[in-house]
Amino acid sequence: MHCPFCAAVDTKVIDSRLVSDGHQVRRRRECLDCNERFTTFESAELVMPRIVKRDGSREPFNEDKMRNGLLRALEKRPVSVEQVELAINKLKSQLRATGEREVSSEMLGSLIMSQLKNLDKVAYLRFASVYLSFEDIREFAEEIARLGEEKANGQ
Repeated sequence: MHCPFCAAVDTKVIDSRLVSDGHQVRRRRECLDCNERFTTFESAELVMPRIVKRDGSREPFNEDKMRNGLLRALEKRPVSVEQVELAINKLKSQLRATGEREVSSEMLGSLIMSQLKNLDKVAYLRFASVYLSFEDIREFAEEIARLGEEKANGQ
């Protein structure tokens, strides 16, 4: 690792610890030439599957797009940033666990709805209303009834 201050090649690790729920390693380093200290973050670079859209087009997985959709659904809801990041990490793990090079946008949408259902029922309904293209209030009522049945059945 090159020193960001003097560009020297030799640095030593002073401290390492896990961050981001174990998905990253934070390393505190010191330059052996200028003695400046700096922090680096290390994470595994894993290939995410491509997303096959409903129209058949393909696009690379876009974490920011997924995050924005989740945040839009969770707007003004009592869900912490840590819970959102944990949900995003779970979603990415679920996608990688398929072992597929491509997954359908429908599958990704279902996984997102499942995470939202666990996080916040109102956010789930917001996302589902757009994702499932609810046409009228009846469809909202049916989905709310399904949520009520799941809760009554202990799910």
